[in-house]
Amino acid sequence: MKGRKMLPQKIEVRGARVHNLKNIDIDIPLHQFVAISGLSGSGKSSLAHGILYEEGSRRYLEALSTYTRRRLKTGAKAKVTSVKHIPSALALRQRPSIPSERATVGTMSELFNVIRLIFSRLGCPLCPNGHRLTPDLAISEAMSRSGEELGKITCPTCGVAFYAFSAEDFAFNSMGACQTCQGTGKIRQLDESKLIADETLSLTDGAIASWRLPGRNFMAYVAERAGVRIDVPYKELSAKEKDFVLNGPKKKYTVDFKSSTGRVFHDFQALYENAKDAVLDSVKTSKSERSQKKLAEFFHYSTCPTCHGTRLRPELLTQLTGGLNIAQVSALTLGELKAWKKQVLATLPPTMQTLGQALFTEFDDDLLPLLELGLDYLTLERNGNSLSTGELQRLQLARTLRTETTGVLYILDEPSIGLHPDNVKGLLHVLRELVAQGNSLVVVDHNVEIIKAADYLIEIGPGSGALGGQIIGKGTPAQLAQEKASLIGPYLNGTAKLLARTPKEKATEKISLTVHEHYNLADVEVTLNVGQLTTVTGFSGAGKTSLILDSLVPALKAKAKGQALPTYVTKLETTLKDVVSVDATPIGKNTRSTVATYTTLMDDLRKLFASQKSAKEKGYTASFFSYNNKQGACERCGGTGVVNLDIQYLPDMEQVCPQCQGERYQDKIKAIKWRGYSIVDLLALDVAQALEVFQELPHFKRELELLAEVGLGYLHLGESTPSLSGGEAQRLKLVKHLRKKQKHTLFVFDEPTIGLHPLDVKVLVTVMQRLLDQGATIITITHDLDLIVNADQILDMGPKGGKNGGHVIVNGTLKEVLAKNKGLTTKYLKKYCQEFGIAD
Repeated sequence: MKGRKMLPQKIEVRGARVHNLKNIDIDIPLHQFVAISGLSGSGKSSLAHGILYEEGSRRYLEALSTYTRRRLKTGAKAKVTSVKHIPSALALRQRPSIPSERATVGTMSELFNVIRLIFSRLGCPLCPNGHRLTPDLAISEAMSRSGEELGKITCPTCGVAFYAFSAEDFAFNSMGACQTCQGTGKIRQLDESKLIADETLSLTDGAIASWRLPGRNFMAYVAERAGVRIDVPYKELSAKEKDFVLNGPKKKYTVDFKSSTGRVFHDFQALYENAKDAVLDSVKTSKSERSQKKLAEFFHYSTCPTCHGTRLRPELLTQLTGGLNIAQVSALTLGELKAWKKQVLATLPPTMQTLGQALFTEFDDDLLPLLELGLDYLTLERNGNSLSTGELQRLQLARTLRTETTGVLYILDEPSIGLHPDNVKGLLHVLRELVAQGNSLVVVDHNVEIIKAADYLIEIGPGSGALGGQIIGKGTPAQLAQEKASLIGPYLNGTAKLLARTPKEKATEKISLTVHEHYNLADVEVTLNVGQLTTVTGFSGAGKTSLILDSLVPALKAKAKGQALPTYVTKLETTLKDVVSVDATPIGKNTRSTVATYTTLMDDLRKLFASQKSAKEKGYTASFFSYNNKQGACERCGGTGVVNLDIQYLPDMEQVCPQCQGERYQDKIKAIKWRGYSIVDLLALDVAQALEVFQELPHFKRELELLAEVGLGYLHLGESTPSLSGGEAQRLKLVKHLRKKQKHTLFVFDEPTIGLHPLDVKVLVTVMQRLLDQGATIITITHDLDLIVNADQILDMGPKGGKNGGHVIVNGTLKEVLAKNKGLTTKYLKKYCQEFGIAD
């Protein structure tokens, strides 16, 4: 139509200053697939989440009523001069929250909701007299009634009236829950063998593990008042004494005891808690996640004897659909559900085909995105809390695609996490589908194949932290591949040097491990190299986690403690004595946890300032220089640096503390100086700047050098650790291990390249080499081809996932793996090596 105004074709961002962004201006195409690349800490997430998502979501929510906004979390206005033409935004984070034990793949994908409806409307119920009914519209009609007639049907064979099961009846989180386990499928029982820490110790020396729980450290003295000897090894106690320790009644005894602080309590009326009650009572009163995790160690979990793990009331399993009950359908993999669908439709009479097709259309809408994202190996019954980060993120993405929105800005953070190269094709199809539905897409990712597939690429850099925050390239991936200043360009055009170390071909020692019947592993026997870098690869769900994290790690820990191996580990032969698992989970839970507090730097800073003459004159000890203690923390914000404002009917607002200006400390503490610096000044420095300041103090210098060596020189000492990316968190966790020899230690990394640019992967490899030089053994679970080519040993699992996985496809050096040419991983590895000129 003439005179009609053209719709905007780009988001216009002007003066972006979030975190380290240096007042940048950038136009981001709408209705296209846009990728953002850059080193860790360069400012990618600041642009994608700090501006695009925060502004897109905030402006949308501002259009809602104040009543609604009050109940939704809205962000503060981003530090940006202007943002024009931004659609409402949705974000999928790099680290989705871990689901509860009640969540399954079926409930999280909402596929189980449709299946419950299918069982209710298309199923074959069993009447009280044992007659099997065939699918009939009468059942659906009964479900449409109200009152006492709801769901009431009559058996055509014997004439008995009964109630058919509704969709709600099949919900194990509601009416269908097994009464024994309340719908969890498992029962928890106290493991008495865990109550005794060491039979060779006396009660006063800590023989009873449960008496080490908070508030129970004096229980041995209470037992002594009851006539139990507490100064002899537990194993030498009489049967009567042992029974009192484990099962003695709750009763008050008058005791004298000394607390851990040295205070003596005389004639104290103490209530005796036996070893079992100490745990059971703690479970009732404990609220923190950390405490619950510790208490869980005293229990063992077994399959519910009533529902046999199905979570459902047993009578619900009498109803069949397509020849299977709902528990049998839940045990199917997503890939097997198509066959079940055909089976159900084939059993329906002509009068029910329309209803059946309608229900299965909804079923297909939920299922197909999951299959395209490579999740066909997951079963509906699989616990949500057992899924990897990548699997959780893909479940989120599948739900997003199913909503079929249009005009939305989707911001995805590392959607390739946990994806085998063969799964990337399916992911790209889903991303294209989002754009085809009329949406705009911004993806922060380091996967070269995903970046190549983008319509437009924005590169941020050139460095990290203060050295980043600038636009160093923009255009199509093909254009940036030719730019000399581009950091991702060499990886797009095949000229990058992938090797950051020289892999070894021989190992003098081996780990020998055999796993029998654990998930999809059946009599799997592997040998792993000691003192080398091993990558465990394979299709998603192939058994990598089951082999390493579920089998090798707990078996090695048990062996080190002299305990029995897990029942499914039939052999473990190794000289290794310790194991360290390094994952990408956030460090700390709130802003009180910083780089300085996680390392030794904060303690050293507190001691340094407490030793100053001006501090001594005022009586300031080291505790005064902690923002977590009231002696030094700002009285207004309590040392957090921010305050929350309750604005009645408007959303709560977080604001920098007006008293300390976000510096956390009282003015009197900031007045204490060391060489002209206050403790606030030093916490504001990044690692590289701090290194210059502390050149003459060896202890500070060594810690800072380690942070710089792992590629974290751009982090500020006072930077909040929960805000770090997965890759940054992993490297920070490694710092403490770089201080000492690791000859008998195994380091296990789970997806260590999360959030890492290919150049950051090279830094990670050099850090791993440092550990290897100190005698460590390293095993990584990864899909990252850059990391795989740097490994000494490659162990590939497969051939696919779930029931089609669990086998060792190939185990050897890169040269041996390429020569054998077996499995999906080798297919992509060979192509990658050819592209970058790595000889077979």
